Amino acid sequence: MSSFSWGPQDITAPARTVLRKVGAETGLVLEDVASGWVGAVVRVEKSGGLHLMVLEDRRGKKKSFELGFGFLLEGEPVEVVPAAAASAKAGPARTASGSVRVANQRARTARASRIWVEGKHDAELVEKVWGDDLRVEGIVVEPLHGVDDLYSAVREFAPGPGRRLGILVDHLVPGSKESRIAAEAMTSPGAPGNVLIVGHPYVDVWQAIKPTVIGRTAWPVVPRHLDWKTGILQGLGWPHRDHTDVAMGWKKLLGQVNSYADLEPSLLGRVEEVIDFLTVPG
Repeated sequence: MSSFSWGPQDITAPARTVLRKVGAETGLVLEDVASGWVGAVVRVEKSGGLHLMVLEDRRGKKKSFELGFGFLLEGEPVEVVPAAAASAKAGPARTASGSVRVANQRARTARASRIWVEGKHDAELVEKVWGDDLRVEGIVVEPLHGVDDLYSAVREFAPGPGRRLGILVDHLVPGSKESRIAAEAMTSPGAPGNVLIVGHPYVDVWQAIKPTVIGRTAWPVVPRHLDWKTGILQGLGWPHRDHTDVAMGWKKLLGQVNSYADLEPSLLGRVEEVIDFLTVPG
C-alpha cells in the first residue's frame, strides 16, 4: 500500500557500490554470511598472527571470527577491520540517518518551525534516527498525542513564512479518517505553502520499523477486537497486560533500531521530505 502526501515526492538515492570498511568496535552487530551467526562484537584479539573478533548472540553464546570480508552490517556487505584501521581509512562519519556528521557542530538555536508527530513513540523514533540532523538544523519535534483536532492545532500555531509546520500522520491513506483530517487542516489560515502533511500507511509507527530487527519476517496480524499495541505484543509473545508492558515493549523495540536501515522506506521518505520542507528555501 503506497503512502501519499500534500507535497513533493522523495527521490530515491543511488545504490551504494563501494564495499565499506567498518571498525570492529564493541557493540557492533554483525551477521556472518557463511554461518548466519548474528552477534555483537564483545572483544577483538590477536591469535596466531590473525585478528579475531568475538561475536555474542542474543542468547549469550559467543563465537570467534577472523576479521575481513563475509559480514553484513544491517544487511549491507562490509569489510570488518581493526577499529584503528577503520578510523584511518574510513570516509566521512555518518549519523543514524545516513547524513555526513558535522564535526564540532553545536546545536543551532531552535527555529520557529516545527515537526509534529502523532505521539511519544513517533517522536522518540524520529529523534533516534534523525536527532543529530535536527539539532544541526534547529528543528524541534513535538508529539501531538492524536490528530483528531488537527485543524484547531494548526490554526493556533499560526503558520506563515519562517514559521512552518511539517506534520507526520499515521495511517495516512486515501479514504481514511486521517486523510480527511489532514485535508481539513490544510484549509486552516496560513496553511497553504507553510504546512506540509505527510504520512505512512501503517496503523502505528511501530510497523514502520522493519520486523527483521527482532528476528521476524512480518508483524503479527492483530484481531480487530484487540488494542493494536496489545495485540502486537501478544503476537510476539511479549508481556502485554498493561501500559507498563506496552512501554517496556516499545523500549525493547526501539533499542533494536540503530539507523535508517532499520526503518521502512515509506517512513524514511516522508521524514526526509518534511525536513527538506522546513530547511530548504522554497
